[in-house]
Amino acid sequence: MPLVAILLVLAAAICHATWNLVAKRAGGGSNFVLIGAILVGVVWAPLAFSIAPAVLVSWGWREWCIILASALVHILYFRALLHGYAVSDLTVVYPVARGSGPLLSTLGAIVVLGESISAAGLTGAAAVVVGVFFVAGGPRLWRGAPEAGARERVRRGVLWGALTGAFIAGYSVIDGYAVKVMLISPILVDYLGNILRIPLILPLVLRDRAALARAWRSQWRAALVIAVLGPLSYVMVLYAVRLAPLSHVAPARELSMLFAALFGGSLLGESDRGLRLLGAVSIAAGVTALALG
Repeated sequence: MPLVAILLVLAAAICHATWNLVAKRAGGGSNFVLIGAILVGVVWAPLAFSIAPAVLVSWGWREWCIILASALVHILYFRALLHGYAVSDLTVVYPVARGSGPLLSTLGAIVVLGESISAAGLTGAAAVVVGVFFVAGGPRLWRGAPEAGARERVRRGVLWGALTGAFIAGYSVIDGYAVKVMLISPILVDYLGNILRIPLILPLVLRDRAALARAWRSQWRAALVIAVLGPLSYVMVLYAVRLAPLSHVAPARELSMLFAALFGGSLLGESDRGLRLLGAVSIAAGVTALALG
Protein backbone atom coordinates (compact mmCIF):
# COMPACT_ATOMS: atom_id res chain seq x y z
CA MET A 1 0.00 0.00 0.00
CA PRO A 2 1.27 3.52 -0.73
CA LEU A 3 2.33 5.51 2.34
CA VAL A 4 -0.42 8.07 1.78
CA ALA A 5 -3.04 5.30 1.81
CA ILE A 6 -1.60 3.86 5.04
CA LEU A 7 -1.68 7.27 6.74
CA LEU A 8 -5.26 7.84 5.61
CA VAL A 9 -6.30 4.44 6.98
CA LEU A 10 -4.55 5.06 10.32
CA ALA A 11 -6.18 8.47 10.78
CA ALA A 12 -9.54 6.97 9.82
CA ALA A 13 -9.06 4.18 12.37
CA ILE A 14 -8.61 6.66 15.22
CA CYS A 15 -11.68 8.65 14.17
CA HIS A 16 -13.72 5.48 13.75
CA ALA A 17 -12.89 4.04 17.16
CA THR A 18 -13.65 7.41 18.78
CA TRP A 19 -17.11 7.80 17.29
CA ASN A 20 -17.95 4.20 18.18
CA LEU A 21 -17.08 4.95 21.80
CA VAL A 22 -19.41 7.96 21.67
CA ALA A 23 -22.17 5.84 20.09
CA LYS A 24 -21.80 3.18 22.77
CA ARG A 25 -22.10 5.75 25.56
CA ALA A 26 -25.08 7.47 23.91
CA GLY A 27 -27.12 4.33 23.30
CA GLY A 28 -30.06 4.86 20.97
CA GLY A 29 -31.60 3.32 17.90
CA SER A 30 -33.46 4.58 14.86
CA ASN A 31 -33.99 8.04 16.41
CA PHE A 32 -30.26 8.39 17.01
CA VAL A 33 -29.46 7.30 13.43
CA LEU A 34 -31.90 9.88 12.05
CA ILE A 35 -30.54 12.70 14.23
CA GLY A 36 -27.00 11.84 13.14
CA ALA A 37 -27.99 11.77 9.46
CA ILE A 38 -29.65 15.20 9.73
CA LEU A 39 -26.57 16.67 11.41
CA VAL A 40 -24.29 15.15 8.76
CA GLY A 41 -26.45 16.87 6.16
CA VAL A 42 -25.87 20.20 7.88
CA VAL A 43 -22.19 19.89 8.86
CA TRP A 44 -20.93 18.58 5.52
CA ALA A 45 -23.24 20.62 3.26
CA PRO A 46 -20.72 23.38 2.37
CA LEU A 47 -18.10 20.89 1.15
CA ALA A 48 -20.60 18.68 -0.65
CA PHE A 49 -22.32 21.56 -2.43
CA SER A 50 -18.97 22.93 -3.58
CA ILE A 51 -18.55 19.69 -5.57
CA ALA A 52 -22.06 18.55 -6.45
CA PRO A 53 -23.34 21.12 -9.01
CA ALA A 54 -20.61 20.40 -11.55
CA VAL A 55 -20.95 16.62 -11.15
CA LEU A 56 -24.63 15.75 -10.72
CA VAL A 57 -25.67 17.14 -14.11
CA SER A 58 -23.83 14.25 -15.78
CA TRP A 59 -25.26 11.49 -13.55
CA GLY A 60 -27.64 8.86 -14.85
CA TRP A 61 -29.66 6.05 -13.25
CA ARG A 62 -26.57 3.91 -12.56
CA GLU A 63 -24.98 6.52 -10.30
CA TRP A 64 -28.17 7.12 -8.35
CA CYS A 65 -28.86 3.40 -8.00
CA ILE A 66 -25.48 2.70 -6.44
CA ILE A 67 -25.85 5.65 -4.04
CA LEU A 68 -29.30 4.36 -3.04
CA ALA A 69 -27.92 0.84 -2.50
CA SER A 70 -25.18 2.29 -0.31
CA ALA A 71 -27.74 4.23 1.73
CA LEU A 72 -29.86 1.12 2.33
CA VAL A 73 -26.95 -1.03 3.49
CA HIS A 74 -25.63 1.76 5.73
CA ILE A 75 -29.02 1.99 7.48
CA LEU A 76 -28.95 -1.76 8.16
CA TYR A 77 -25.36 -1.40 9.40
CA PHE A 78 -26.14 1.39 11.86
CA ARG A 79 -29.23 -0.33 13.22
CA ALA A 80 -27.39 -3.63 13.75
CA LEU A 81 -24.40 -1.87 15.35
CA LEU A 82 -26.46 0.22 17.76
CA HIS A 83 -28.64 -2.73 18.74
CA GLY A 84 -25.49 -4.75 19.39
CA TYR A 85 -24.18 -2.00 21.68
CA ALA A 86 -27.50 -2.06 23.54
CA VAL A 87 -27.37 -5.81 24.27
CA SER A 88 -23.61 -6.40 24.69
CA ASP A 89 -20.18 -4.79 25.23
CA LEU A 90 -18.42 -2.50 22.77
CA THR A 91 -15.33 -4.72 23.10
CA VAL A 92 -17.33 -7.69 21.81
CA VAL A 93 -19.56 -6.12 19.16
CA TYR A 94 -17.02 -3.72 17.67
CA PRO A 95 -14.09 -6.13 17.18
CA VAL A 96 -16.31 -8.97 15.91
CA ALA A 97 -17.89 -6.58 13.39
CA ARG A 98 -14.57 -5.12 12.36
CA GLY A 99 -12.95 -8.57 12.29
CA SER A 100 -15.56 -10.30 10.13
CA GLY A 101 -16.12 -7.27 7.90
CA PRO A 102 -12.69 -7.34 6.16
CA LEU A 103 -12.87 -11.08 5.47
CA LEU A 104 -16.20 -10.66 3.71
CA SER A 105 -15.03 -7.42 2.08
CA THR A 106 -11.97 -9.21 0.68
CA LEU A 107 -14.18 -11.96 -0.73
CA GLY A 108 -16.45 -9.32 -2.27
CA ALA A 109 -13.46 -7.49 -3.76
CA ILE A 110 -12.27 -10.74 -5.36
CA VAL A 111 -15.70 -11.57 -6.80
CA VAL A 112 -16.91 -8.10 -7.79
CA LEU A 113 -13.72 -6.12 -8.46
CA GLY A 114 -11.52 -8.98 -9.71
CA GLU A 115 -8.86 -8.57 -7.02
CA SER A 116 -6.75 -11.47 -5.67
CA ILE A 117 -5.38 -12.63 -2.31
CA SER A 118 -2.06 -14.36 -1.49
CA ALA A 119 -0.98 -17.01 1.02
CA ALA A 120 -0.08 -14.20 3.43
CA GLY A 121 -3.62 -12.95 3.12
CA LEU A 122 -5.03 -16.36 3.98
CA THR A 123 -2.74 -16.53 7.02
CA GLY A 124 -3.99 -13.14 8.08
CA ALA A 125 -7.57 -14.36 7.78
CA ALA A 126 -6.81 -17.20 10.22
CA ALA A 127 -5.28 -14.72 12.69
CA VAL A 128 -8.42 -12.60 12.47
CA VAL A 129 -10.61 -15.60 13.32
CA VAL A 130 -8.44 -16.46 16.36
CA GLY A 131 -8.45 -12.83 17.48
CA VAL A 132 -12.22 -12.61 17.19
CA PHE A 133 -12.53 -15.67 19.47
CA PHE A 134 -10.40 -14.06 22.18
CA VAL A 135 -12.03 -10.66 21.88
CA ALA A 136 -15.44 -12.32 22.22
CA GLY A 137 -14.41 -13.78 25.56
CA GLY A 138 -12.33 -16.82 24.66
CA PRO A 139 -12.88 -19.69 27.14
CA ARG A 140 -15.53 -17.61 28.95
CA LEU A 141 -17.92 -18.55 26.14
CA TRP A 142 -18.01 -22.10 27.52
CA ARG A 143 -17.98 -21.57 31.25
CA GLY A 144 -20.57 -23.12 33.50
CA ALA A 145 -24.10 -22.19 34.41
CA PRO A 146 -23.21 -19.48 36.99
CA GLU A 147 -21.90 -17.41 34.10
CA ALA A 148 -24.93 -18.04 31.90
CA GLY A 149 -26.01 -14.40 31.90
CA ALA A 150 -22.57 -13.18 30.96
CA ARG A 151 -22.19 -15.89 28.30
CA GLU A 152 -25.54 -14.96 26.79
CA ARG A 153 -24.52 -11.30 26.66
CA VAL A 154 -21.29 -12.21 24.88
CA ARG A 155 -23.06 -14.48 22.43
CA ARG A 156 -25.55 -11.76 21.58
CA GLY A 157 -22.61 -9.48 20.95
CA VAL A 158 -20.98 -12.04 18.64
CA LEU A 159 -24.23 -12.50 16.70
CA TRP A 160 -24.91 -8.79 16.21
CA GLY A 161 -21.24 -8.07 15.60
CA ALA A 162 -21.12 -10.69 12.83
CA LEU A 163 -24.31 -9.31 11.27
CA THR A 164 -22.81 -5.82 11.41
CA GLY A 165 -19.67 -7.19 9.73
CA ALA A 166 -21.77 -8.54 6.86
CA PHE A 167 -23.26 -5.08 6.32
CA ILE A 168 -19.77 -3.54 6.51
CA ALA A 169 -18.68 -5.86 3.70
CA GLY A 170 -21.78 -4.94 1.73
CA TYR A 171 -21.28 -1.19 1.80
CA SER A 172 -17.49 -1.53 1.40
CA VAL A 173 -17.89 -3.36 -1.91
CA ILE A 174 -20.69 -1.07 -3.11
CA ASP A 175 -18.80 2.11 -2.25
CA GLY A 176 -15.50 0.68 -3.47
CA TYR A 177 -17.12 0.02 -6.83
CA ALA A 178 -18.51 3.57 -6.82
CA VAL A 179 -15.16 5.28 -6.26
CA LYS A 180 -12.86 2.89 -8.16
CA VAL A 181 -14.95 1.83 -11.15
CA MET A 182 -17.52 4.61 -11.52
CA LEU A 183 -15.06 7.28 -10.31
CA ILE A 184 -17.60 9.03 -8.09
CA SER A 185 -16.16 11.48 -5.54
CA PRO A 186 -15.78 9.82 -2.10
CA ILE A 187 -17.29 12.93 -0.52
CA LEU A 188 -20.42 12.65 -2.65
CA VAL A 189 -20.69 8.89 -2.08
CA ASP A 190 -20.81 9.45 1.67
CA TYR A 191 -22.83 12.67 1.71
CA LEU A 192 -25.56 11.73 -0.77
CA GLY A 193 -25.85 8.26 0.73
CA ASN A 194 -26.42 9.95 4.08
CA ILE A 195 -29.05 12.31 2.67
CA LEU A 196 -30.94 9.38 1.13
CA ARG A 197 -30.92 7.60 4.48
CA ILE A 198 -33.13 10.32 5.98
CA PRO A 199 -36.36 9.59 4.03
CA LEU A 200 -35.69 5.85 4.28
CA ILE A 201 -35.62 5.90 8.08
CA LEU A 202 -38.30 8.58 8.68
CA PRO A 203 -41.26 6.17 8.54
CA LEU A 204 -39.74 4.16 11.40
CA VAL A 205 -39.19 7.23 13.55
CA LEU A 206 -42.30 9.35 12.99
CA ARG A 207 -44.53 6.72 14.58
CA ASP A 208 -43.39 8.07 17.96
CA ARG A 209 -42.58 11.76 17.63
CA ALA A 210 -42.39 12.25 21.39
CA ALA A 211 -39.59 9.68 21.56
CA LEU A 212 -37.80 11.49 18.73
CA ALA A 213 -38.05 14.78 20.63
CA ARG A 214 -36.66 13.15 23.79
CA ALA A 215 -33.82 11.59 21.82
CA TRP A 216 -32.96 14.93 20.25
CA ARG A 217 -32.74 16.65 23.64
CA SER A 218 -30.58 13.92 25.20
CA GLN A 219 -28.45 12.75 22.26
CA TRP A 220 -27.82 15.64 19.90
CA ARG A 221 -24.33 16.33 21.26
CA ALA A 222 -23.22 12.73 20.77
CA ALA A 223 -24.84 12.70 17.33
CA LEU A 224 -22.95 15.88 16.41
CA VAL A 225 -19.61 14.27 17.30
CA ILE A 226 -20.52 11.28 15.14
CA ALA A 227 -21.70 13.59 12.34
CA VAL A 228 -18.21 15.08 12.21
CA LEU A 229 -16.01 12.02 12.81
CA GLY A 230 -18.08 9.37 11.02
CA PRO A 231 -17.97 10.89 7.52
CA LEU A 232 -14.40 12.12 8.06
CA SER A 233 -13.30 8.57 8.83
CA TYR A 234 -15.12 7.00 5.91
CA VAL A 235 -14.13 9.60 3.31
CA MET A 236 -10.47 9.04 4.22
CA VAL A 237 -11.00 5.30 3.72
CA LEU A 238 -12.62 5.85 0.32
CA TYR A 239 -9.74 8.04 -0.80
CA ALA A 240 -7.37 5.25 0.33
CA VAL A 241 -9.41 2.80 -1.79
CA ARG A 242 -8.65 4.98 -4.80
CA LEU A 243 -4.92 4.55 -4.10
CA ALA A 244 -4.82 0.85 -3.14
CA PRO A 245 -6.90 -2.34 -3.65
CA LEU A 246 -10.05 -2.66 -1.55
CA SER A 247 -8.86 -6.11 -0.44
CA HIS A 248 -5.89 -4.34 1.21
CA VAL A 249 -7.61 -1.23 2.55
CA ALA A 250 -10.66 -2.98 4.07
CA PRO A 251 -8.56 -5.19 6.38
CA ALA A 252 -5.99 -2.46 7.14
CA ARG A 253 -8.65 -0.07 8.45
CA GLU A 254 -9.46 -2.59 11.18
CA LEU A 255 -6.50 -1.27 13.15
CA SER A 256 -9.27 0.79 14.74
CA MET A 257 -10.01 -2.32 16.81
CA LEU A 258 -6.87 -1.72 18.87
CA PHE A 259 -8.12 1.72 19.84
CA ALA A 260 -11.65 0.43 20.48
CA ALA A 261 -10.39 -2.38 22.73
CA LEU A 262 -8.37 0.14 24.75
CA PHE A 263 -11.25 2.63 24.95
CA GLY A 264 -13.77 -0.05 25.88
CA GLY A 265 -11.58 -1.54 28.58
CA SER A 266 -10.30 1.61 30.24
CA LEU A 267 -13.11 4.12 29.69
CA LEU A 268 -16.21 1.96 29.76
CA GLY A 269 -15.10 -0.41 32.51
CA GLU A 270 -15.85 -3.51 30.45
CA SER A 271 -14.46 -6.84 31.66
CA ASP A 272 -11.66 -9.14 30.42
CA ARG A 273 -9.65 -6.22 29.11
CA GLY A 274 -6.38 -8.18 28.92
CA LEU A 275 -7.86 -11.10 26.99
CA ARG A 276 -9.69 -8.81 24.63
CA LEU A 277 -6.60 -6.69 24.01
CA LEU A 278 -4.70 -9.89 23.17
CA GLY A 279 -7.45 -10.75 20.70
CA ALA A 280 -7.33 -7.26 19.23
CA VAL A 281 -3.58 -7.57 18.71
CA SER A 282 -4.11 -10.90 16.92
CA ILE A 283 -6.76 -9.31 14.71
CA ALA A 284 -4.49 -6.35 13.98
CA ALA A 285 -1.66 -8.74 13.01
CA GLY A 286 -4.06 -10.64 10.80
CA VAL A 287 -5.39 -7.61 9.00
CA THR A 288 -1.83 -6.33 8.55
CA ALA A 289 -0.95 -9.62 6.83
CA LEU A 290 -4.08 -9.26 4.70
CA ALA A 291 -3.08 -5.73 3.77
CA LEU A 292 0.47 -6.78 2.83
CA GLY A 293 -0.77 -9.87 0.99
